[in-house]
Amino acid sequence: MRRSILLASALVTTLALTACGGTDDTGETTDAGDAATGDETAAADETGAGGTLTVWVDETRQAAVESAAADFEAETGAEVELVLKPFEDIRADFVAQVPTGEGPDVTVGAHDWLGELITNGVVAPVELGDKAAEFEEVAVQAFTADGQVYGLPYAIENIALIRNTELADTAPATWDEAITAGEDADTKFPFLIQSDGENGDPYTYYPFQTSFGAPVFEQNADGSYTPELAMGGENGEAYAQWLAEQGAAGNLTIDTTYDIAVEAFAKGQSPFIVGGPWMLEQFADLDLAIDPVPAAGDQPAQPFVGVQGFYVSAQSENTLLANDFLVNYLSTEEAQTGLFEAGGRPPALTAAADAASSDPIVAGFREVGADAVPMPSIPEMGSVWAFWGVTEAGIISGKAEPAEAWNKMISDIEGALGS
Repeated sequence: MRRSILLASALVTTLALTACGGTDDTGETTDAGDAATGDETAAADETGAGGTLTVWVDETRQAAVESAAADFEAETGAEVELVLKPFEDIRADFVAQVPTGEGPDVTVGAHDWLGELITNGVVAPVELGDKAAEFEEVAVQAFTADGQVYGLPYAIENIALIRNTELADTAPATWDEAITAGEDADTKFPFLIQSDGENGDPYTYYPFQTSFGAPVFEQNADGSYTPELAMGGENGEAYAQWLAEQGAAGNLTIDTTYDIAVEAFAKGQSPFIVGGPWMLEQFADLDLAIDPVPAAGDQPAQPFVGVQGFYVSAQSENTLLANDFLVNYLSTEEAQTGLFEAGGRPPALTAAADAASSDPIVAGFREVGADAVPMPSIPEMGSVWAFWGVTEAGIISGKAEPAEAWNKMISDIEGALGS
């Protein structure tokens, strides 16, 4: 496997900020004051002698953020205080502390936190202006709600088809082609997809579902989601029937856990596995290609994409300073490349992603991610997962009649949503 990491040269750009808003305790948009101009001192003037920003960051991102902060401090006279926190604690702590005035000005975070952060009134919009066009489109979509962008994206991650090129020399375009190639390889498993037993794994199965035209929620033109379910009806039933057929054929099983699937692929027991870049370390001895997930239905298979980024607190007294730091310092090619090298996910900034894509593995995940859809960040998504995974697992294992089980799932979710 070729897994080189390109060290991209620094290309630092600056951009004048336009007006930005915050949110009050009810989540309504409020005026945050006049925007900064192209003069880098404008944001610093907001708080007097340079000002101070408190930024929450986890260990993985620490060094890259420190480097950007050093440039910011040198050029603006501001001070950046980095507070190191475990990533798994940041979301809950941010929601709890921002209303008390004890939270940070800026925090690292994931885009699918957005619904909760907006509902709790703890996050302010980020004014990207013309800079938005310099990012991968799906990355900006992921941080968009009600027509406003709420985060500065820096990394994109998604699943794709990981192919052992010694066992399959071409990418399958369809599910049937993949199964045929897997059988021709004469391996233990023609195709590997993980499942969490009877809980299922709708995240990993999602691209197959979208290939039947049954996305989880309706999307707006800007890529944000509405709370209207879209995976019911004939398309949803067709997907459910496919799950049942593939389960009966032995091509899908709920007994293939993540660990089983990864170990089997690493041992050369299948030419294909659906997974993400977090698996790659265990496949270091294999020659790999990264391909689109093959469609099982008649539409493209679109996985979920997750985007990492930075949020601004709705209670920050340094909103302009925070926006300046994000838009003019953490969105440079140098900063985004540093974040990529730390986390191993394709950069959200297109220039940095272009440089990183000299590695064919990075390029493969990036290509699939460009055609993927953001993981829904609306609060309603929390009512979907449990019903969804259990239903899929029941259908695959043959314990549930496909259409009946799928329609009951839709009814249960709608009940939980109060529809």
